[in-house]
Amino acid sequence: MDGDYDKKILELKSKIKSYPDFPKPGILFWDIFSAISDGPTCKLLQSLLVQTIKAKFPDVEAVIGLESRGFLFSFSVAAELSIGCLPVRKKGKLPGEVVSYKYELEYGTDILEIQKGTIRKGLKCLIIDDLIATGGSITAATKLLQSCGADVIGCLAVIELTSLRGRQNIPEGIPVHSLIQYE
Repeated sequence: MDGDYDKKILELKSKIKSYPDFPKPGILFWDIFSAISDGPTCKLLQSLLVQTIKAKFPDVEAVIGLESRGFLFSFSVAAELSIGCLPVRKKGKLPGEVVSYKYELEYGTDILEIQKGTIRKGLKCLIIDDLIATGGSITAATKLLQSCGADVIGCLAVIELTSLRGRQNIPEGIPVHSLIQYE
């Protein structure tokens, strides 16, 4: 990565706002929307994601955007890299036949889905999301994609909440990279 990379990360970090007690008391919400509300920062984030992918995941063939904020980044990054962009969504949000994966949350269960036939065996996929907290969504998406025959080559997030240790819950052998870390 070039020498300006760290400066760009600091600039992006300065644009991210936090909101205490949202969506419920005791939660500190890191708001990616505050960072992408102006054009230059939006472009900066896209360029950082593309630069990171080229350096750390050069063999990627498809970007997987996780519902819902992962969608914000996956399309523009995929277009810049001239590769596919595939959504992984919550149950009932995709038309046609889907492949599903049910997973446990701290407060119950949820289901992620991808359209059947969008993953070919061995497709090198990179999961992109805005935030790694407990790692539950990325882990579920990884298992869903692997059940379809994908080769998940890594996960990339804009923000990682390191105190929640979500990285440790992501399946072993899946490289994880986050642009910004908060305790």
